[in-house]
Parts: sequence; structure tokens; C-alpha cells
Amino acid sequence: MSIGDGTAALSKALTVLEMVGATPHGLTNAELLEHAGLPKTTLYRILATLIEHGLLRRDPTHRVYRLGFRYLELVRNSYLMPDLVAAATPELRTLRDLTGETTYLAALDGSDVISLERCDGAHSQRSAAALGRSKPVYCTGQGKAILSRMPRDEREALLRNVTMTALTPRTITDRRRLQVELRITATRGYAIDDEEIVLGVRCVAAPIVDSEGRVRGALSVAGPAYRMSLARLELLGPELAEAARRVGAQLQAGNSSAEADEVSAVSTAWAFHGAHPVWWAARESLYWADTLAPALHAFSSAVGDAQDRIVCQLDAPINGMQLRPEGLLIAQTGRHLVLGPDDTLTAFEGTSVWTDPDVALLSTDPGGHTWAWFERGNHGHLGFINDAQRFEAIWKFSERIDSLTWSADGEQAFAAASASGTLYLLRRGSSAVRRFASMPPGSGRLSGVALDDRGGVWAALRDGWSLMRFTAEGALEGIVSLPVAAPTGLAFVREAGRRASLYITSDRNHQPIESLASAPLSGHLLRLQFEA
Repeated sequence: MSIGDGTAALSKALTVLEMVGATPHGLTNAELLEHAGLPKTTLYRILATLIEHGLLRRDPTHRVYRLGFRYLELVRNSYLMPDLVAAATPELRTLRDLTGETTYLAALDGSDVISLERCDGAHSQRSAAALGRSKPVYCTGQGKAILSRMPRDEREALLRNVTMTALTPRTITDRRRLQVELRITATRGYAIDDEEIVLGVRCVAAPIVDSEGRVRGALSVAGPAYRMSLARLELLGPELAEAARRVGAQLQAGNSSAEADEVSAVSTAWAFHGAHPVWWAARESLYWADTLAPALHAFSSAVGDAQDRIVCQLDAPINGMQLRPEGLLIAQTGRHLVLGPDDTLTAFEGTSVWTDPDVALLSTDPGGHTWAWFERGNHGHLGFINDAQRFEAIWKFSERIDSLTWSADGEQAFAAASASGTLYLLRRGSSAVRRFASMPPGSGRLSGVALDDRGGVWAALRDGWSLMRFTAEGALEGIVSLPVAAPTGLAFVREAGRRASLYITSDRNHQPIESLASAPLSGHLLRLQFEA
């Protein structure tokens, strides 16, 4: 039996797949019948099978067959860990919006580079290299960026098998000149393609390097040479390098982030709307509230005696909780209560700063001051409650601040604004407000922020099913999947002699039925534990 016996059907299917893949605008039934040379029934069986497996799709608007999205997914997964495309996509969009030009993600494919993702530019005349298209490694910005960060022996072994053909009058074909170009690229952090692969098109690219020092791909911006001047490329280069660094930082699997299965429920019952987690170190307990079916919960993490109990049930919704020198303060409309160290609950009736509907309690700093948000008209202020129980404004904002956390030394704070998805950095003694990080569109709404003891900044994403961890410099370092759609608040705790934990409250009341079916832990107090 010859090698080809019994593979006729496979050969015919591959022929159809190649024909469709080679035609950017797709092929109609009539065109396939004409060019494939197959009987109609055979062709239709092949098309149905390829569609079923996602390798082809039928465009009902234009009545043509095109490559299916499964095909692209297989290509991506064969060249890289799937997290690379997810990590790079927000940066591609940002770079596209910054420049108006087309942006690309590429990876090494033998002695070529292959385009894995693209965000089209805003101009009618723009770069439009096809996804999945391979290009020579030696004469593209992406290829030179990748080569510049490869180990020397690997790079030399790769280039030994490359024939450096001149594709334009500007293509570098001298190996010594290419090595000089790669040394320059490695030093400055980005590569330039000066019409080396296509006349009239320039490109700037930067390598993506993961936490182990492996080069995983490259980001690039490309466009017509008359818009992408060499001076502009020099200005964009550092932006590309910084964006590629942020992508690489997200590929640091297992450094500071935990796996999703390390998130577990620690409460025995769910709350309608869990919120306001507060760690009371003297009692070694995490206090949190069900704000709607108002109740105060306390979770004790003592080894061998971990339990979540209801301390008390109340008759009005809970608006906020803060740990004060006199005890745990619980704010309600028209009154506030204080839970003392001996579990006695004292009520204080009447309007005060603690019950003012325009004041939202946010956090307590290491000095014991309660910080709050005060809103009037179109503006609001962040400030603290002084000893006379008056609000003192410090920072002014044009959008609402929903959560706040302080560093252990009390010198800086991080404020979260859910409407814009922005994390702000604030420094004690300064009225300046600096944008620290922004959530990618569609990632979810900021609903809580906390600091760990290694300099990491954690943000909870309501309707995003996840937590994000940022480095102290504002780079996104990791994402932790949650078993609930709507985390509401965060509290980081490291107890003496025990592992560190991040406690997460969550909402159940506002979740649609379909979300609850997939997230039965909604409303529970969750815990994410870290290695000691």
C-alpha cells in the first residue's frame, strides 16, 4: 500500500481549505465547484465537515465561505502560550489609539515571523498585513526585535540557515551589518524597519520578554513612510518598549499571583450583598457585613478553629464599617453603632459625620484616621474625619472615588474610581493626584483595592470575575480568576506565623439567574491564600 492510499478524502478537504484560505474575500459555492473539480455532493460533505470543526465558516451576508475562527485559534496555540494574545490585545488597542496606525503582535515561526493579532489603524491608507502571514526574520522590525533578545548561540544558529535576499533596495543583506543593527536594537529596546520589506512602509517594534528571560514575540506599529517618519519612529520606540514590557510582565505565571483553585469560600452562608471587610488584628478576626439583610459577620482564621459567625443582626442597611480606637464602627442612616472589644454594641442616634448620606467611609490609615468621600454637586473630595468628627478635604476629584487603601507606612494611598476604571496614586502631604493604572475596557468595574506586603496593588473587578495585581510601578503582573461575578471589597491580611490571605466579599442580590447558576458562591466571603 502506498503512503497516499486511503487519504483521498483528506487530500480533497485540504485542497478546499487551502483554496478558501488563499482568497481574502472568500469563495462562493459556484466558485468552489468550478475550481475544486469535485462532485457537488462530495464538495458539500467536505464543506459541512470543515464548518462543523470550525475550520471554515459561511458568511451569510456575502454568501461566501471563509476560514473559520477555530483555524486562527489553532495557529495561535501552536506558536505560543494562549495568554500572550490575551495580554497583548489591550496594548495593541492602546498603541493603535495613540498613533492612529495599525498595530501587530507577532511570534517567531522557524526563520520567519508570523502575525498573530492586528488592530487596524484609523486611516484609509494603512498597513494591512494579513494574520497568519509569515515574513522574513532579518528584514522586519518584529523579527529584528525578537532576534535582539535571543541567546547569542540560538540567534547565530537560526541566521546560519537564512538566505538574506534583498526584498527592497533598503533590505539589509550583509550579516555583519545586521549584527550591528541587532546590538543597537538590544541597547535602545526597539527595532526599526526602514522600508526594508515593503517600499513606502516603515515599522517600529519591541520584543516581549517573559519573567524567565525568554523572548515570546514582538509588538509593532506600522504605516506609510510619509506618516511614519524616522523622527516619529524614534519617539514611538520607547512607547513600544514600555508596552512590550507590560505584556511580558503579565506572563510571569506563578510569581505573585495564585491559581484560581486557591480561591475558596470561608463563610458557611451567603450574604445578599457582602461588603466592608475589616481586619481586627487584636481579635484575629475578619469582620464583614451583609448590607441588605443587615448583619455583622466575623471570620476567625485560628488554626483548627476557623469559623464564620453572625455577631449580630440589625434592623437597617449598613452603609459602611471602619475600625476605630473605640472599636468597630458601623454606619447606618440616622445612627451609628460601635462594637466594643467585649462584643458590646452601643448605638448613637442622630445625624453625625458617620451617618451623613454625602459621606462614604472608605478606609482607616495606619494612624487610625478614617478616610472618606464627600460629594457635593459635580465634584467630590477625599479627606479624613478629624478628632472633632468633622470632615477635612484633602484631594478634589471630578469623579466618584469608590474605595481607598493605605500603605503600611501611611505615606501613600491608592484610590479606585469605578466609573472610569482608574486607580489613582496619592501621597501624604501632596495635593497632586497621579493616575496609577487603568482597567482595560470590558474587564469589569473597579470595586475594591488592597495592598499586599510585597508592594503589589490588588484590584477587584465587579462583573469581571477576577482580581488584577499590579506592581508598585503600575504594570499589570497577574490576573486571578474568581468563582463569583461581583467581588465587592478586599482586605489583605498577614497573621504572625501564618500564610498571607486576601479576603474578598461578594454580591449575590444583583446577579442575574444565569450568573448565579455558574457562580453558586456569590455572596460568600472568599479567601485567596499565598505561599508563606
